[in-house]
Amino acid sequence: MNGAESINAIDPRSFSELKRLSRDGNSPEAIRAAARQFEALFLNMVLKAMRDASPKDGLFESDQSRMYQSLLDQQLAIELANSGGTGFGDVIARQLGAEPDPASRPAAAPAPTLGFDRLAAMAVQQAANAADGIAAGGDNLPLAAAGEGAPGGIPPHAKAFVDRVWPHAMAASRETGIPAHFMVAQAALETGWGQHELKRADGSASHNLFNIKAGRDWAGATVALDAVEYRNGEAYREPSRFRAYPDYGEAFKDYARLLADNPRYAAVLGQRDPAAFARGLQQAGYATDPMYADKLERIIGGNTLRAALYGG
Repeated sequence: MNGAESINAIDPRSFSELKRLSRDGNSPEAIRAAARQFEALFLNMVLKAMRDASPKDGLFESDQSRMYQSLLDQQLAIELANSGGTGFGDVIARQLGAEPDPASRPAAAPAPTLGFDRLAAMAVQQAANAADGIAAGGDNLPLAAAGEGAPGGIPPHAKAFVDRVWPHAMAASRETGIPAHFMVAQAALETGWGQHELKRADGSASHNLFNIKAGRDWAGATVALDAVEYRNGEAYREPSRFRAYPDYGEAFKDYARLLADNPRYAAVLGQRDPAAFARGLQQAGYATDPMYADKLERIIGGNTLRAALYGG
């Protein structure tokens, strides 16, 4: 095991071998070492996203414990990358000309070497995309791993969902002052990009994109289902009735009326900041999921929605 493979996350001297290798930025050994470091960066971002998505009210939660947890995660990411990890580092190294197994490639077909600058740009972008998707709990897939058939490699059902609801979101935006893509993101969160929309007893669509419940004053059609709610951070199921609409246009109109007519949502109307919009909904009691605001904010700023709207 050489110096570049035995890096200690909290010992700056352990990076001396990587610095030495970087003097010859296009050598296969240097590229492989840097690729491992970028894979460690990627894995550390994944671990951080997972930690951020976990409840932080445990008995031993403190600033000190979170600091040591962060150091442990950094070291774990390095060890995972050096032991093979996800294979991300090997892919980057092969793309940049550092073939891990020279015997597996004919000598007459050498791959180009692109250097450390190109390596850094590619690796950082890939890590950011992947961490973005994992942090969103799967709703927001990294573009490099998403299905084909839609702009930017996003899942086709996500692109179709956004296209289907976008005109109605634009109309609701004019009524509420809320950006249309904020509402599309919330509909995506509530329905899994349209794949888990509430169904009526006969299997037909309820068109309830925002999972709005039917209170005593609701005189329209309804769907009876068990809803997942949270109490003190614990999930449980509760029999509930949800509103049903004839089409998506009515669903967005009812959503706009709900926000406009209920004073609890006064801070949400006209909100242009994604984080403030998401927090405002949660603080107003829109959902009991303690991670609702975080999930919504990540979808609003994530790759899937951006690619569906702007083509990549």
